[in-house]
Amino acid sequence: MKIIFNLLLKGIDFFYQRKIITFFKGNQNIEYDTLIDVGAHKGETIDSFLKNFKIKNIYSFEASKNTYTTLEIKIDKIRKQYNQTNIEIFNTGVGNSNEKKLFNELSESNSSTFNFIDQDSSYFKRKNKILSLFTKKNFFIKKIFVPQIKLNNFIKEKNLLKIDILKIDTEGYELEVLKGLEDSINLVNYIYFEHHYDNMIKKSYKFSEIHDHLNVNGFHQVFKIKMPLRKSFDYIYYKKTI
Repeated sequence: MKIIFNLLLKGIDFFYQRKIITFFKGNQNIEYDTLIDVGAHKGETIDSFLKNFKIKNIYSFEASKNTYTTLEIKIDKIRKQYNQTNIEIFNTGVGNSNEKKLFNELSESNSSTFNFIDQDSSYFKRKNKILSLFTKKNFFIKKIFVPQIKLNNFIKEKNLLKIDILKIDTEGYELEVLKGLEDSINLVNYIYFEHHYDNMIKKSYKFSEIHDHLNVNGFHQVFKIKMPLRKSFDYIYYKKTI
């Protein structure tokens, strides 16, 4: 039952991701210098983008140690297949500070986050019920302290002069990641991120604050799509770099 459930989710996500890839292909640019992937999970974004584009450098961050271990194994295989791409992965969180912060690592790894998880929320209970039907397991949350960095520091240390795409999938922590860019936000072309509207993840901000922050920095929304079976959307904002 678990195998069928996972195959169903992969099938749905495949056709969903195709729409995002189609958007980037529509810009008639199949070569990119740098992709920064915040919330790499198990390498889904890396795999998807390398199958469709030529990318010189990929820098990926995954806060969960368990998920990062899986990512390491997968990346070894991807590096062999795409040996002309420099792929660097980091087992660290990304936010608006350089410190250790409490991280909620869930058994359903897609939902792990630095934010508080409301286990009494209707969304959490519904998701837990569905998960238990297919996997015979309930959600469990492991609280651990995880190091966190600011992208501004990382970008300057790497001496990056341009970031073609910044992807953020941090389960309600997007604004903290964006604020941590500081003046390096001027080096970014596209910002592609997920935003949750469910009541399970307790965020300290609303979507309008992300939108306003990006607008002030010269970005405008060019793409929006609702994620299947979730109360979440993916957005793409664009600013042409000089």
